[in-house]
Amino acid sequence: QVQLVESGGGLVQAGGSLRLSCVVSGGTFSSYTMGWFRQAPGKEREFVGCITWRTDSRYYADSVKGRFTISRDNVKNTVYLQMNSLLPEDTAVYYCAVANRGSGTRRQDAYSYWGQGTQVTVSS
Repeated sequence: QVQLVESGGGLVQAGGSLRLSCVVSGGTFSSYTMGWFRQAPGKEREFVGCITWRTDSRYYADSVKGRFTISRDNVKNTVYLQMNSLLPEDTAVYYCAVANRGSGTRRQDAYSYWGQGTQVTVSS
């Protein structure tokens, strides 16, 4: 079975940085997208960004553009979310997910596998 494991969450002050990691195991995907989502208290889960494995194309939500960067390691089947200039509004549980498609997508329904989530808390 495909499993995703996030790590790297924690508590950080506003303006600080964190790097989240997501490792995929148990699957052999030749064309897929790895996405990052987050859910803050009282809010719906929202798209953060994604990266396509085939073309290394990256997409970001407007709320994180210029602050967050997605990168990858194809050999390790790992995607990273580098979060800089963190704001209290970034506080949420962050999830990684895999979509079985080569083109990136913001639609949550396209993602078939999800990690357990990792908590990011930004204090002011």
